[in-house]
Order: sequence, then C-alpha cells, then structure tokens
Amino acid sequence: MKFWNRLRKAIRAYNAAEVANGFDDEKLLEFLGIDRDGLNRGELNEITYFTCLKKLSETIGKMPIKYYRETESGKERADPDKAYYLLSVRPNPYMTPTTFWTSLEYNTQHHGNGYVWIEDVYDKKNGYRLRNLWIMPSEDVTVLVDDGGIFGKKNDIYYQYTDRYTHETYVFPSRRVMHFKTWLSLDGITGEPVRSILKHEISGALESQKFMNNLYKQGLTASMALQYTADLDDKKIGALQRKFEKYMSGPKNAGRLVPVPIGLTLTPLKMNLTDAQFFELKKYTALQIAGAFGIKPDQINNYEKSSYASSEMQQLDFLVDTVLPRLKQYEEEINHKLLGAGVMIREGKYFKFNEKVLLRTDSKTQAEILASYVNNGIYTPDEARDYLDKPHMPGGDQLIVNGNYIPLTRVGEQYRGDGNENSENPG
Repeated sequence: MKFWNRLRKAIRAYNAAEVANGFDDEKLLEFLGIDRDGLNRGELNEITYFTCLKKLSETIGKMPIKYYRETESGKERADPDKAYYLLSVRPNPYMTPTTFWTSLEYNTQHHGNGYVWIEDVYDKKNGYRLRNLWIMPSEDVTVLVDDGGIFGKKNDIYYQYTDRYTHETYVFPSRRVMHFKTWLSLDGITGEPVRSILKHEISGALESQKFMNNLYKQGLTASMALQYTADLDDKKIGALQRKFEKYMSGPKNAGRLVPVPIGLTLTPLKMNLTDAQFFELKKYTALQIAGAFGIKPDQINNYEKSSYASSEMQQLDFLVDTVLPRLKQYEEEINHKLLGAGVMIREGKYFKFNEKVLLRTDSKTQAEILASYVNNGIYTPDEARDYLDKPHMPGGDQLIVNGNYIPLTRVGEQYRGDGNENSENPG
C-alpha cells in the first residue's frame, strides 16, 4: 500500500495538469498497462463456469456418507468408528462435512486435483490413530514421484505441501494424503482442470460479459463520433472526450439533452446486437462450457429444449451421467486410504455416499413407493418409517406380504387335494 501511494504521488507530481483535469485510479492503471477489469477477472467471474462449479460442488456436499459391512446375510450398517465420525460428523474442528466436501470438490474441479491430509498420531499400543482430516489448497501442493527410491520405496508417490503463510514445507507419504482428481488425466496420477481445455471458450465468455458491462455503464447508448473542423491537439481532444462522456455516459444520463457547441457534430455509431447474433453466440458458448462439465442445459437455466417428463428423471440423468463417476472415485480413494485393503477384505467394511438424496420425489409419489415396498416384503414398516423420520413401532421390524402369495416351489399344490387342477376353488 505504501508503494501504491508513493507511485500515485509521483505520477501526479509529474503531470499536475492531468491531475487537475480528472486524473484518477483508472488513469493510473492505464499508465501502468493494467486492465482494471482484469485485476480480479478470472474463470470464476464467468457466470456459466461459476454455475457449473457450484452445481458439482454442492451436489457432492449434500450427499451424506454411510458406513456398511458385508455379512453372510447381506449388507448392514457397520458400527461407527473414528473414520466414520470424521467423514460424516466433523472432519476437523473448523469444518462441517458439507463445507468439507463442497470445498474439496471445488478444489478438484477448478485446479484439477484435490488433496486431503490425514492427520494421525502413533503410539506403541494402538499404532496409528486418526485425528483430523484437512483440505490442503491445491495450489500449494506438488506431487513427487520417488523414482530413485530416495525416501524409501522406489516409485512411491509423495506430496509436498508449502504453507503460504509460514513458507514451511512438508512432505507426506501417499498413505497420509487422499488425492482426488478430475477424469482428465494424462498419466493417471494428476488431473487437469476442465478450464485448461476451455480456456478459449471461457476467455470469450468473459470478454462478452465485459462488453455488456461497459454497455450498461454507458447507459446502453451507442458510441459516437465527434466531428470538428478546427485543428485540436491531443490535450484538447481529451478534454472534449471527458466533457461529453460526463454528460452522456452512464444510466443517470439516459435520455438527457446534451448541448453541442457550434462547429461540433455528434454522430451515433450503429450498434446492433441482433445482427451480430450476440446473444445466440453467448448462449452457444454457455452450453459448450456446461457440456464439458456434464451439466445439463436446464441446470444453467436454459429450458428451450427440456424434454424431461419430471424433475426426478432429470435428476436421474444427471446422477448417472455426471455424478456417479465422481462418487465412485471418492469412495475408492476413501476406502483405500482410511480403511485399507486388509480391513475391506477381512471385515467387509466400506464407505458409500447416499446418492438417493438426489432422487427425492414429491410426498404422494414417495408414499406410493414406500407402501409398495412394505406390502411386497422389500422393506419392513420400520425401515419405511426411517425414510419419513418417524420412530419405530412395536412389531414394525418384520416383513409383511399379501397372504395369498405362495413360493414358486409350491405353485400347484392347491390343486392336488382333489386332483382337479382346473378348479378355481379346490377347497
């Protein structure tokens, strides 16, 4: 900030006349060759790109994770442990699971890779014990491949993290880092962000947004050519430009009368967004960006060609085509790093996201589905009540079916009593 102030004073002192005629921050940035609109302008400032990141990140963040165990009688809930607590209740003292998974998916999509440091402690009695899960900013992590076996096992992977505030560097073995990546990976180890492929499309979308912003700033009025007969130097031309911009630019000046001195003529330059197909091109670019992320047009508020019969089918299409590959990668990495192959094989335990939260229906449809499941012996009444957040009831833990149903192996026994197989009432 001190440097900024000194530089501003130096330029003002150098050209006091310009200062008096309206020298401001924009002039200073122009002098330095800096695009003010581009200072904070990045991919996140492009609305379609931002919407796609928001949709994917919130989708991962809102899905709870469950802990299961495979038994001889089928899948059942596993007893909660420290790993389950970290993943579903509190990954670390400062984050909820929703914030944790949303931030992790954002880092993964925007930077190509997302990293989670598994903080553990070691004691001789219990070995390694989990303590916290921490998201490491993707920009501060470098993936190292020990092809010479310097740190131990040859060709093992290590993660170097540099704290941006203390500038201290840490190196973690692969077992202590969960690494999530996009589908775009050339070596299978690190991922590439989608924006690296879409940089030209996103850049064009940003320029179109900048054009619209400038158009709003000047009150949706076209640029004008100022005709004059006298020979003016650059300084006087600049003064004329600032004078007319003051009375003609901006929404507050829309529709105002502008006095024009004798000898000067203002001629509007034709500007037709329709002829340039500006909005069609903008819409086409938005669809291309969304398509690269697997986001459907209706999810970026484009309903022109929506063909879904219901919102449930729309969500099902999004789940199958876009979300399931992400969930599968998350589950594989979590199970391997937090449980290990030994626990998964020996005890049959594993973590799984509950993707059914994306397919919630209206109350009437939900009631019909649950009633059908209960009446046909798929759910017990208590299991159905769990979906409705209702307490269990006595006798609700037993499967019930229609009393007229019989097993396939006993079909026909009802006709053997009197030997009349065609009788409708053999009794």
